[in-house]
Amino acid sequence: MNILDYPDREMLAIDLANHLAGELEAALLTHETVTMAVPGGTTPGPVYDSLCAADVDWHRVIVLPTDERCVPQTDMRSNARLIGERLLVNRASAARFLPLYVEGAEPEDCLAEIEATLVPNLPISVLVLGMGADMHTASLFPGMPGLEAALDGDAPALAVARPQTQPEARITLTGPVLDGALSKHLIIYGEAKRAALERAISMPPEEAPIAAVLDGITIHWAE
Repeated sequence: MNILDYPDREMLAIDLANHLAGELEAALLTHETVTMAVPGGTTPGPVYDSLCAADVDWHRVIVLPTDERCVPQTDMRSNARLIGERLLVNRASAARFLPLYVEGAEPEDCLAEIEATLVPNLPISVLVLGMGADMHTASLFPGMPGLEAALDGDAPALAVARPQTQPEARITLTGPVLDGALSKHLIIYGEAKRAALERAISMPPEEAPIAAVLDGITIHWAE
């Protein structure tokens, strides 16, 4: 685990975007296509605003969310919507997007269909994660039903998450898929999340799911 401190969030966004572009370019030297998994939410938006203009061979890049709320893509809470509006524009509009939710379907009913498209494109080459103050990452929430199974080393690629703290079901990449990424990055802002991360380091993943992916990760922090 490596922690990079930045003087401000703008510098973090620019530097991380450059770093991600370089990793994609390096991966494309040895692979016909590469997979990048990224979070939704407001935190990574400025990173996407810079990364979308990078001179990368985007038509060989597959982009997918780390997790998705089971809502239509037109919904403001849709991760696919944010990724589409902030990342898959400019040069990055040439990338292929792999959604994690089939609109109108029960999440359990569409897992097999989504996994059939996802699994051939694993492992993830470049992974970007966020973390909540409760130490959740993707849609792996402390105490949620099925968390232990989703963190198990033999877990399938996807799991349905129904955390009691959230208003809708979600579909999430599981622990082994996230941790198996070739390059891992975590974005956190503020002292509260920095303190939460420091607590998570010594906690089991069942209590602090972010702990399942900290080995070899680069953490990007700004106030």
